[in-house]
Amino acid sequence: MTAQDEQLRLSRRGFLAAGAGALAVSAAGAWTPAFAVPAGSSGSLGSLGSSGPVAPLPTPPNFPNGIALFQQAYQNWSKEIMLDATWVCSPKTADDVVRLTNWAHENGYKIRPRGAMHGWTPLTVENGANVDKVILADTMTHLNAVTVHPGSPATVTAGAGASIEAIVTELQKHNLGWANLPAPGVLSIGGALAVNAHGAALPAADEEPVPGHTFGSLSNLVTSLTAVVWDGNKYALKTYQRNDPKITPMLANLGRCFITSVTMQAGPNVRQRCQSFTDIGWRELFGPKGAPGRTFEKFIAESGRAEAIWYPFTDKPWMKVWSNSPTKPDTSNELGSLGSAGSLVGKPPQSREVTGPYNYIFSDNLPEPLTDMIGAINAGNPGIAPLFGPAMYEITKLGLAATNANDIWGWSKDVQFYIKATTLRLTEGGGAVITSRANIATVIHDFAHWFNERIEFYRAKGQFPLNGPVEIRCCGLDQPADVQVPSAGPPTIAATRPRPDHPEWDVAIWLNVLGVPGTPGMFEFYQEMEQWMRTHYNNSDATFRPEWSKGWAFGPNPYTDVDIVTNKMPATYRQGVPVTENWDTARARFNEIDPHRIFTNAFMDQLLP
Repeated sequence: MTAQDEQLRLSRRGFLAAGAGALAVSAAGAWTPAFAVPAGSSGSLGSLGSSGPVAPLPTPPNFPNGIALFQQAYQNWSKEIMLDATWVCSPKTADDVVRLTNWAHENGYKIRPRGAMHGWTPLTVENGANVDKVILADTMTHLNAVTVHPGSPATVTAGAGASIEAIVTELQKHNLGWANLPAPGVLSIGGALAVNAHGAALPAADEEPVPGHTFGSLSNLVTSLTAVVWDGNKYALKTYQRNDPKITPMLANLGRCFITSVTMQAGPNVRQRCQSFTDIGWRELFGPKGAPGRTFEKFIAESGRAEAIWYPFTDKPWMKVWSNSPTKPDTSNELGSLGSAGSLVGKPPQSREVTGPYNYIFSDNLPEPLTDMIGAINAGNPGIAPLFGPAMYEITKLGLAATNANDIWGWSKDVQFYIKATTLRLTEGGGAVITSRANIATVIHDFAHWFNERIEFYRAKGQFPLNGPVEIRCCGLDQPADVQVPSAGPPTIAATRPRPDHPEWDVAIWLNVLGVPGTPGMFEFYQEMEQWMRTHYNNSDATFRPEWSKGWAFGPNPYTDVDIVTNKMPATYRQGVPVTENWDTARARFNEIDPHRIFTNAFMDQLLP
């Protein structure tokens, strides 16, 4: 295969992998997706936002030989960051990344690692930014090897571009796994570590910890990593062990460094059951501490693993509850203290075994009436929101029954992964409330009632700034005891970092609200919500931290509140932690390993100068 053939192959495959959503939109005639064009060709890119070709970017001079380089459009998950043309390259090895970085240093370019692009934050590129001298380094085409190392502790080494799904699939072959997985399996492990990715799992009230697992973020599983860093004369590869104090900022790094591979611990794989409930009123489910009935608090106590998806203008959320179950349950009525046979009407007579992930196909193939509603919202008819939420609820309820997915059982990855590239793409705002397990019900109750009051307030005024669901989930913090090798401490700027001044805080409660991009008044609502959360959850019982991958610092747009970006966000990671391991030391270490700021952009320069 010639170098030109390799470039064309990478271009086509890279575009199809990264732009599946774009292709779907193109089929509907909204716009023509850009196609990757190799460097040096006479082709042109189509425009993401308008008809007609896009002028090619200036060709990078003296680009390293053997690394495929092409122009390609960029879009993030919610399509709120879209660039008609960017330079993309596909390094084949970690040494290629080193050559690329030294070339960028010599020629005044920036390098941004590119993974699955499943995110909202402008940590990779900014919308509308000048990217003439920016190279996106595609990590997923070649830097994706996965090798399992059985032993004590068992570990897995993965290239930065290996997807989480690929990693746990390989682990499963060795009877290993991770207990706490994000919903989208497509995430690259490099991207997941950059934004402190997490799942929705806590231990049940009587559950003993299992060595190799963590209920915190994926960052807490890292035992070592290799990154491209400045050695005093040039950029080179360096491996950091978990007991090296310089590793802690890199465990949740916001893309401020380039990790080429990572080694992570693993524990015994587990079978799990996932039950769905659509018959519990939100006032009951989100009841206050100690309330009777089927409450979120009680589900957490019994199983530890739960997620609520509450569609707007509906009374009953979609509640998912996972529980460890070594053998397939014979009946769906085994809920201990949480329910009765009467609450399980319409459920299958036994759990359905699943042998692969993404088992909620109704959420990946939306019916035409629902997509028409989304189109109407985008076309300037946000008042349709009171119909959109109930329609989503009915589709969920009927879809669960039609696909026999109310009660499923299988390996952990097969019941925890459920978001695909074809899942409805919405924007998202919110964050994490760090508190103690005893406060879970209070935190969720307060937020649910505040949200309902504000939505009804705006509805009375004929305004509908939010039209997507509320998502509520919990996970543990990055506890040092979970790490099976000598450790220098938790990730420095992770939302899941424990607070030494509050050892009783052991839970992160993720409260997020979604909406259709472009909805009038949505960002103003997010701003109001963010300010309320920062104020309400700021006391001796709790603190608030934004979720790195989602929307935060809302002004007229997300990430535009300068006070939050430059003052309040750094203060979040100074409060209650040692001065020797806080926001300032993390920033200093990033600047030490990348003093020439190759791995940054204008937004990162503002956040981490």
